[in-house]
Amino acid sequence: MLVPPATAPTTNDTLRHLSLSLPSAPSRLRGRHRRPRPNFTGMPCLLGGFGCVCVIFFSLTGSIYFVLNQLQRLPEDRQLHTNDGSLNRPDSPSIVIFAAPRRFSTDKPDLVGARQDMAVRSWLALSPDVSVVLFGQHPSIFALARSLGPRVTVESAIDFTFMGTPFFHSMVSRSQAFNSGISVLIDPETILLPDFLGILHYSQNLNHGWFLFAKPHCVLHFPFQLLGTGKHWLREDGEVIEVEKLQEHLIQKGNWSTCGERLLMAWNNGVVPLHAGIVPPFVYGEGLHNEWLVNEVLASDLRFAFDSSLVLSSLYPQSLGQWFSNFSKDAGSADELVWRHRGNYQLSALYGSFSFQQSKFCKNPIKLVMCLGKYYLINRVEDDVSSLQVSDGIATYSMDPHLSSRKQKSQMFTIFSRSQRDKKWKACVNNIDALDFSYQLIVKKLNEDNSEVSSALSLPFSIELLLRIIADKDKSIVLAIAGNNYRDMLMNWVCRLRHLAVKNFVICALDSEIYHFSILQGLPVFKNPLAPTNISFNDCHFGTECFRRVTKVKSRIVLQILKLGYNVLMSDVDVYWFNNPLPFLVSFGPGTLVAQSDEYNETGPINLPRRLNSGFYFARSEMSTIAAFEMVVKHASASELSEQPSFYDVLCGEGGVNRMGDDKCQEPNTNLTVIFLDRNLFPNGAYRGLWEKQDVRSSCMKLGCLILHNNWISGRKKKLERQVFSGLWDYDPSLRMCLQKWQIPKSANISRSLV
Repeated sequence: MLVPPATAPTTNDTLRHLSLSLPSAPSRLRGRHRRPRPNFTGMPCLLGGFGCVCVIFFSLTGSIYFVLNQLQRLPEDRQLHTNDGSLNRPDSPSIVIFAAPRRFSTDKPDLVGARQDMAVRSWLALSPDVSVVLFGQHPSIFALARSLGPRVTVESAIDFTFMGTPFFHSMVSRSQAFNSGISVLIDPETILLPDFLGILHYSQNLNHGWFLFAKPHCVLHFPFQLLGTGKHWLREDGEVIEVEKLQEHLIQKGNWSTCGERLLMAWNNGVVPLHAGIVPPFVYGEGLHNEWLVNEVLASDLRFAFDSSLVLSSLYPQSLGQWFSNFSKDAGSADELVWRHRGNYQLSALYGSFSFQQSKFCKNPIKLVMCLGKYYLINRVEDDVSSLQVSDGIATYSMDPHLSSRKQKSQMFTIFSRSQRDKKWKACVNNIDALDFSYQLIVKKLNEDNSEVSSALSLPFSIELLLRIIADKDKSIVLAIAGNNYRDMLMNWVCRLRHLAVKNFVICALDSEIYHFSILQGLPVFKNPLAPTNISFNDCHFGTECFRRVTKVKSRIVLQILKLGYNVLMSDVDVYWFNNPLPFLVSFGPGTLVAQSDEYNETGPINLPRRLNSGFYFARSEMSTIAAFEMVVKHASASELSEQPSFYDVLCGEGGVNRMGDDKCQEPNTNLTVIFLDRNLFPNGAYRGLWEKQDVRSSCMKLGCLILHNNWISGRKKKLERQVFSGLWDYDPSLRMCLQKWQIPKSANISRSLV
């Protein structure tokens, strides 16, 4: 509904209760203050010089009769303590608005950038106390923040896909962890008008966990412009237009049916969680995540949740008038692909209750509406309308026990409707109309469209295209090869590289499970068709038959990538990176292959027989290296051992006959020089007992370690435990999210989540 903030009720207002039927017991006001479920309908209201014309969109099969009751105070166990201050008071809660803008062009007119700029400026115009946090990594988003002043910042410490799209679960988690009184999560191109503060004020009256959501109006043509970061809007002719006229334009031109799945969500921060369970790793902007979260908040019933779609003046402008007539159209970026949308569908079916048969509460949430200048909460499930009274810091909802039948209410309505005020109220009520809100359609679509849920996920990239996307300017890539038995270790490795801003990595999946998992985690992954089958989950460590079969895949994949023209830094997923070693490894120059030494003795040569570790090395895409790898692959295929001995026997000669000094070898047929890396910089798992140190990180940093290999230990579980309890762990498997500085769980909690 469209109401200027001046008409919003203050804490001194006394709002009466209108009851359509009595609930059997006011349990929703007891205990945890459980509330009737919200409903995706409401009412727009235009305040003009001649009064208030209210239109409530409300889906009911029969007529609804509203009766104005005398306000009654509830017993103590039905009272809700409230905050009686305005949002403009010095002690009012801070408001932080979070959004994830799309990347846009900064060197030519861009409609996406123009819409996002106007939207953020409309948020800043709400109040000097509003701040904005933009989730993103792209330079255009940082440029947008700089142009709008110090109240707008960019947050990059969340999870992103390899294409640079943020993950919704990470956005929600960061929003909840932020030090703010009220958090707002909004579409980056949705404009807010000043009545949003009135709605937040109404919500803050409840000193209890609340959650509101709203669908913006979609306006095909929006010929207005916001002047700077102020509160003045201009028409196309340059004349100032009042907010009321904007709201009138919104009522006449706006609709909800063409706005897709855009939603605004807001909540007060505190100890009450938004919902039970966790948010799955939805890719932001690819469907279902907003509706899924709203559904889970309603189903969990931990917070008082309501729909404010039709009292909130919010809009999404499809075009921006003559100012931006020359701007390029946003047909959608090339990385908005089917696999991400399908992944969100599958996650919706796997997590929470979204794919189940929904309760009447989740389908029909409470709606916040306004009539005769006051807010009311309409509950279709229990057929009642409630109003909030604030007095001495206590919020109450009145229930009249005498109005227990629809017949009595009809009679009472006839009596009350004789007054002029009741005629206006009746006029407001009589405009109730059905509204099919897209949330219900989405639930229906998810339940019926089995192809989206059951279809196998696959990236639409060949290995050639994938390498072209992720390689750095020197055509170097970082390669990890993993099966589902090491998926937690893989994600810890990925999260560490993300923290180091290393983006040129790619994953080779050894099985379908890790391939599917990697896609859902936003990783650049390809599946190896030559990978061995029946990889053991717990018995595939060094020395086992499974280990020997798996390792022989590695050299074949590296050889394939080298032939495609890319340099390869091969890193096992149990290698922890303290810093990016690639610049150091590249410095050895052409004609070399640099590899980790597996020698455990602290003194003596480090290039002794079979001490070349094939779990960490850097190979250049050169003829000599390619020829040497072809020999390694051939040797390994004829051997009953793993590929690691083949590396040494081919490159350094059996027994080390091709050794040069204490740290090199030279393969005589290709003249490829093999350099064994300094173990202080690249220690293996047995060097100096680093893994047994009380503070592994500190001990390694004193040595100047770039990496630390978690090898020389038998068994997958032992390896995982050593990694986690050492503190060298950056992934929360329970949340499927990389750990950030703003939220670091305890190692014991992570250990219990590992499989």
